[in-house]
Amino acid sequence: MPLGTLDRTAPPLFNQGPSALSKLIFFSALALFLMVADARFNIVQPLRAGIGAVLYPVQWLALKPVQLALGGGRYLEDLQTAQAKEADARKALALQSERASQADTLAQENARLRSLLELRQVTQTPGRAAEVLYDAADPYTRKLVIDQGLANGIAPGSPVIDEHGVVGQVTQVQPFTSEITLVIDRDLSIPVQNVRTGARSVAFGDASAHGGGLELRFTAANADVQEGDLLTTSGVDGVYPPGLPVAKIDRIDRRADSAFARIHCLPMAHVTAARYVLVLAPTANQMPKPAPPAAADAGAAAKKKADKSGAKGDKAGKGDKADKPAKAEKKEGRTP
Repeated sequence: MPLGTLDRTAPPLFNQGPSALSKLIFFSALALFLMVADARFNIVQPLRAGIGAVLYPVQWLALKPVQLALGGGRYLEDLQTAQAKEADARKALALQSERASQADTLAQENARLRSLLELRQVTQTPGRAAEVLYDAADPYTRKLVIDQGLANGIAPGSPVIDEHGVVGQVTQVQPFTSEITLVIDRDLSIPVQNVRTGARSVAFGDASAHGGGLELRFTAANADVQEGDLLTTSGVDGVYPPGLPVAKIDRIDRRADSAFARIHCLPMAHVTAARYVLVLAPTANQMPKPAPPAAADAGAAAKKKADKSGAKGDKAGKGDKADKPAKAEKKEGRTP
């Protein structure tokens, strides 16, 4: 049979619907639509939260062998290492006890000075301890996942610290877990203050090739900045409490062709080796609420009324003083 007479179309039994190209175009358009809708309108967040709640038991079971292995390794530590750690811990405890006594004295003195100057008292920021489960799977971000979530009262935007300084900020909260963006992530910024000079600035996650640190941007080349300066949170953003250690300046690069200096900083916290962290409540939730407008108007009206009463009293007093000499002159004129 000649080849030109052969039928190259598939039999009806093998006809599987749309072609592969049309399926590719359809699912590509659907994926693009879902990405744009999630970025713009956040419509996939409930689905993501539900999937996270369903997969939490699976994550818990998958992490158990790793935790058991780590626990066994810690259990089999050498006795000398354990004794050395105990000695170091006792020394640190003695030092912390001395600092705690000094801190109590300074806190009492600070409270007396604030009451004397009628300044607002510093609010105590509550916190909740959490354990780091694992690093985020995205290789282009620096994030951690902890074992506390909405069920434990964790709120988005909460600052996270360890025993050395600021670790990062809670950026995503699931029912039983939360995601922390580290201070060295390029998408995170923290308002900081130089302890030595008091100058305020903003520290950004270092997005350069070496990474692993922070960068002070838009700092003048002739600014009073030195290597080794300690940077702490300034507290002006309403998220981080003031005075938390953030980073220490490691390298300053001043260029003649630029008006700004490139300042590289090293984080104080163990951002890549943290096991236990403390999640604080945002400072904005602890700020005192302003007085309602009605109360403010009533206070202003009372003050205005008191000022008017004082003005009338002053006028009356001046009138009495002015009338006394006139009365005295009339009395002297009637006397024979």
